[in-house]
Amino acid sequence: MPASFEGKVALVTGAAGGMGRAIAVAFGQAGADVLVADLAAEQGEATADLVRETGARAHSVTTDVADGASVEAMVAAAVERFGGLDCAVNGAAIELETVRLHELEDDVFDRVIAVNLRSIYLSMKHEIRVMLEQGRGGSIVNIASTNSFRPQPHHSAYTASKHGVLGMTRNAAMDYAADGIRVNAICPGAIDTPMLRGAMERRGRDPKDVAARLSLLGRFGDPNEIAMAALWLCSDESSFTLGHALAVDGGYLAR
Repeated sequence: MPASFEGKVALVTGAAGGMGRAIAVAFGQAGADVLVADLAAEQGEATADLVRETGARAHSVTTDVADGASVEAMVAAAVERFGGLDCAVNGAAIELETVRLHELEDDVFDRVIAVNLRSIYLSMKHEIRVMLEQGRGGSIVNIASTNSFRPQPHHSAYTASKHGVLGMTRNAAMDYAADGIRVNAICPGAIDTPMLRGAMERRGRDPKDVAARLSLLGRFGDPNEIAMAALWLCSDESSFTLGHALAVDGGYLAR
């Protein structure tokens, strides 16, 4: 059974859909107050409504995770609305590439790095500051990727960003372990989300072929399977787990 998060405050970025929405709802089901953050305001509010349906409190904020002031305001909103911050799952990401590195436009590279990597730096910076001020520790989970270990073709910027997420996660785990702040990462494989469906459509890929190639189970993962991993890493049940990259990938990296 998922751990109880009664009396805890959780923050989830990229929560307007896909894995982020599933994680936010799972926190609500486990009893946490949930701060829902995404640039897509309408979809973010829809996620907050789903969290409220579980009986938990939720608040949605429109956040540009690549902008420092916006991220600072996001974390402040969690403290103002719910009185603190105990858990954060930083999951906002984009995937835009369809070409090899020499054909990649500079602005596409910059945007991918900003949303996928700079956002992790900014989110952790402000989340950790609050956790240090509170003095009761906390848990942060960053969403990396199987690309952190094994690149896919035409993914130069995305792969670079996800390698960076994993490196930053491990460094933060070392820096803040003594403060009781645990930092870990999840490396999702092929999870059935709008982002994955869009990527397959842009490349003209058959979903059945993709699932067979990227999973030993021959299927896509469900966003709820990522949510359960995130809740475990944020719970006291994983108290001896720090700086870990948890692959939830249908066995893809084992192949």
